[in-house]
Amino acid sequence: MNFSEIGRVIEALGKDRGIEKDIVVKAIEQAFLVTARKKYGIQGEYETRYNNEEDEIEIYQYKNVVEEVRDKITEINLTDARQLDEDVEVGDQLGIRIENPNFTRVDVQTARQIIFQKVRDAEREILFSEYKDKVGELITGIARRYERGNIIVDLGKADAVLSRREIIPGEAFKTGDRIQAYLSDVVMTNRGPEIRLSRTSPMFLVKLFEIEVPEIQDGTIVIKSAAREPGQRAKIAVISADKDIDPVGACVGMKGSRVQNVVNELQGEKIDIVKWSDDLDTFARAALAPAEIGNIMIDHEEKQLDVVVEEDQLSLAIGRRGQNVRLAAMLSGYKVNIISKSKLQEKILKSVENLLQIEGITDARAQVLVQGGVTALGDLSVMEPAQIAGILEIEESEAQTIIDNTLKAIEGGEISLQPEEEEELVSASATPQYVGILAGEGSDDDEANPDKFSDAERRLREELAAFKLK
Repeated sequence: MNFSEIGRVIEALGKDRGIEKDIVVKAIEQAFLVTARKKYGIQGEYETRYNNEEDEIEIYQYKNVVEEVRDKITEINLTDARQLDEDVEVGDQLGIRIENPNFTRVDVQTARQIIFQKVRDAEREILFSEYKDKVGELITGIARRYERGNIIVDLGKADAVLSRREIIPGEAFKTGDRIQAYLSDVVMTNRGPEIRLSRTSPMFLVKLFEIEVPEIQDGTIVIKSAAREPGQRAKIAVISADKDIDPVGACVGMKGSRVQNVVNELQGEKIDIVKWSDDLDTFARAALAPAEIGNIMIDHEEKQLDVVVEEDQLSLAIGRRGQNVRLAAMLSGYKVNIISKSKLQEKILKSVENLLQIEGITDARAQVLVQGGVTALGDLSVMEPAQIAGILEIEESEAQTIIDNTLKAIEGGEISLQPEEEEELVSASATPQYVGILAGEGSDDDEANPDKFSDAERRLREELAAFKLK
């Protein structure tokens, strides 16, 4: 059979859609294979081949050579078979070319539908592979239309989706506007590859800095972490491989030109650039800037930072509506608790007063116990004599006397087991919604703590132990 248009179809599809010739040929062969099965019987065995020289599709039907034919579709008798191949024997399989298939218009239409479906599938796979390799890059397109609040962006070869939640709050794009975004993912769906864009991802911020700062492109400066509240404020942490280059200054640029270009693209989003440090204490202080930090208690196991600040620095550390502490949490990957120093000192004083109810505990001993993490009589009553003796540097017998006095006072109902209730010690707390692209974390092993104390009690003991009573 000769189809003069087949060669032109193959050439056109390859040129217009960028599909390799082999893929088109296989689609055509598959289409006519399906058509042959429908026309000559689905139980038969067929093969189709494209003859490039003759520009035609060759169809072969395979039949088993038998003495007596029971199924004309799958079998051929020996006499008829030897007219085609004189060396054939019973039990052999013979391939017979169908010279004139006489396909109807319906048959041809079916084949055409299959060809274009296969071509569309191949085109989708090509687009998927092409854009899957671009995930993690910045990409630019033209806003074409809105669908259910999402912007359809024309990338040239394909359309991408910039969903409503990936648009910076306050942004408004019109049809025809240029859109630059971060290619966050490519997902294959029933309708083909779905290319997903984002302008709210922290990686969009990182990629914009890579464009603006040549030192980032050549690897001299590395962005170690990034955190954003899109449209409002962002923080990035940078480090330099060259000690002679200030990473913060390089990112800011001459008269702030580099960072201003990024700010303009992000619709005025304020950006804090801090210097990265492998020392978590140092880095946490930078991340919470501009607040001045007093003490930081680090719990690597729980991934938590308890940050103590003076009263006049409390609002700076927390930030507007908690923004500063949230960004610091995302930048470090640790939960951050902001604690007022005055509240902490008040807690210490009340703990001392609680311990002074017991005979044998002086003011000096109470202060030492609090610094050792014993904040209430309830704690003291369950401790071993050796623990108390170690903290107070006394004999175990004297420590046992203190425990006995404590238990006696508790049984008599004469004392309060816990200090008077007070307002919450933690002024603000933020748990990271995500960890901002940290390349590594510097962490030291925590000292072992008694298992009988809860995590909250253990952290409070660490905080109290860090302060000397005045």
